[in-house]
Amino acid sequence: MKVYKFGGASVKNADAIENLFSIVQKEKSELIIVVSAMDKTTNNLELVWEYQLNGNKDKALEKIAEINTFHISIVNDLRIENNGHLIQQINSFTEKLKDYINSSISGNKAFCYDQIVSYGELLSTTIISHYLNYKKLDNLWVDARELIKTTNHHQEARVNWEKSKKQINKLINGNSKTYVTQGFIGATDDGITTTLGREGSDYSAAILAWSKEAEEVIIWKDVSGLLNADPKLFKETEQLFKISFKEAIELSYLGASVIHPKTIKPLQNKGIPLSIRSFLNDSQKGSVISNNGENDRDIPSFIFKPNQLLLSITTKDFSFIFEDHISDLFQLFASYGLKVHLMQNSALSFSVCGIIKAAMLNQLIEKLSENYIVRYNERVDLLSIRHYKNFDLPEIVKNQEVLIQQRSRSTIRYVFKKY
Repeated sequence: MKVYKFGGASVKNADAIENLFSIVQKEKSELIIVVSAMDKTTNNLELVWEYQLNGNKDKALEKIAEINTFHISIVNDLRIENNGHLIQQINSFTEKLKDYINSSISGNKAFCYDQIVSYGELLSTTIISHYLNYKKLDNLWVDARELIKTTNHHQEARVNWEKSKKQINKLINGNSKTYVTQGFIGATDDGITTTLGREGSDYSAAILAWSKEAEEVIIWKDVSGLLNADPKLFKETEQLFKISFKEAIELSYLGASVIHPKTIKPLQNKGIPLSIRSFLNDSQKGSVISNNGENDRDIPSFIFKPNQLLLSITTKDFSFIFEDHISDLFQLFASYGLKVHLMQNSALSFSVCGIIKAAMLNQLIEKLSENYIVRYNERVDLLSIRHYKNFDLPEIVKNQEVLIQQRSRSTIRYVFKKY
């Protein structure tokens, strides 16, 4: 069995879905297809969430109507005959979402996020499963909330591996050669929808592969493979054709966007290779992540994370920052959804660079200010260079104000902002 994962860009319109069909129909093995929300649907559902938080129910319902229209337009573009049942399913999902907006009274923002944003994957997979069946590629649609069992840590749910494995093997059991399911979402034992973190569809693919002891996971992207830098930002990029699980974990920790940070470990545990290939040209070789690390240091990698938050925290009595302070701080960061990408401390100050949803920032600052002096810079940039060749400032950092610089034997990191 193999696991294929398709992201939002690979299913953004009817042409992309037809291309997905052309790829998956070539696979001779049993197949699990994991699909993200289409195009910008997750972003639009996050707007619905924000409107709901701000009490703007009318705008939330208006945005849901737009999402419904977008998905129905894709169905029409696919020219599926007798599509009435599919349209009905799409309308049913968006009506349930509207009902949630109209009736929601929960003050738990993370809980509300999961109940709203999860609909993107439910809509995309419903369309794709129906289209594949229409094209005579028989498949079974499976609700990931019945497969992946999690804790109730909303927006960042933790997987119950043994329960998930049991459910996955129960429901993906050979009754169909091809299964279509959602990335990013799961559920508690009580059936409450949860999400695995933004870009969590890669993680979903890894959970399924681990549970089924799959032969391989293939993530289909709009790039030829794993590149050493973002081609939109760096003029000359190189492909990393083969790297180890260990190196992939390091790159994902530094913020490489091609791989979800939690994806690698379950695959490494069972030695399941992860391939990254182009859905634009499936004949290209792609990149493979496996146990083989002989090429790990051959090419430097540049990981650029823009629009970060730099947060500096000092005790009000100017006492030393000790371990118990840092422990308390990270509990707060977790509570408010701050993802820390870099940290640095001195005797009196502790600084972190990371990302947080705009809706949560002021609340975090207010909470921190109860016990600490807090200073922060928004919209700073973070650049990490893995396996650097020299100490020269790269072009992207030149003529910028460097706020933090860190260097180890293998990695240089810069936090900087424009003058």
